[in-house]
Amino acid sequence: MTTVAEPVVSTEWLTAHINDANVRVVDASYFVPGGIEPALKQYADGHLPGAVFFNINDIADPTGKKDHTFPAADVFAQKVGALGLGNQHHIVAYDHWGGPCAASRVWWMFRHFGHTNVSVLDGGLKKWANEGRTLTKDVPAITPATFTVRKTNNAVRTRADMLANIDKKEWQVLDARGAGRFTGTEPEPRPGLRSGHIPGALNLPFMQMYDAATQTLKSKDEIRKAFQQAGVDLTKPLVTSCGSGVTACNVALGAYLLGKEDVQIYDGSWLEWGSDPSLPLETGPART
Repeated sequence: MTTVAEPVVSTEWLTAHINDANVRVVDASYFVPGGIEPALKQYADGHLPGAVFFNINDIADPTGKKDHTFPAADVFAQKVGALGLGNQHHIVAYDHWGGPCAASRVWWMFRHFGHTNVSVLDGGLKKWANEGRTLTKDVPAITPATFTVRKTNNAVRTRADMLANIDKKEWQVLDARGAGRFTGTEPEPRPGLRSGHIPGALNLPFMQMYDAATQTLKSKDEIRKAFQQAGVDLTKPLVTSCGSGVTACNVALGAYLLGKEDVQIYDGSWLEWGSDPSLPLETGPART
């Protein structure tokens, strides 16, 4: 029987269930700029009890041209099994923010490979620590588990897909980067990337879905309003993009909370598109 977990759980819920035999907690932190190294240091300085570190750069395609290139099914299964994560487990992912860096990426990956018993911790490490809940430096012993991929779907889009869609317009493209990066008025945090966005893309900066003070998700009504203001029609096909494929999954989570479960992602995102001068781009606001 497949269990579909609530996509987002509270710190109160996790405190009550963290010692359940079937619950597994993963620290999925990732920093921009900085990547994995500051996340590993943060994990060593203090993490949730029992949490293992989910390295999105390691659980990735080893031949990929960018960090955390989306992995094949066999790679994902082997890597998460080695972390002690099996099909029988309810996996709760957190990060140093409230989900976008990169707990939502982990949530999306597990769902892509057929595991729906996975949740994001609302408010993440910051909320947990601010509430005085237990942190530890102890690294848990890992008992390897068996993870079997139950299904995959055609939900990871490529550069060729995105290029063809500019003319075909088969799906909406929603960019989760900040407005300045989208319009081209602010530089990219990664060197060597052009400024702007994929022609025809819409823009929903992922931070618009969060309360800035608590880093918790806003209400569904507020998230729905953000999608509407971005010009998104949630009844139509949707592909999300961002800087490198991480916060794109966060916007996909927001859409899921509103009932849209089939959001796809462009894994290469702006790291791929913005580095290729042969690809077209636009600047300025979205053409909604």
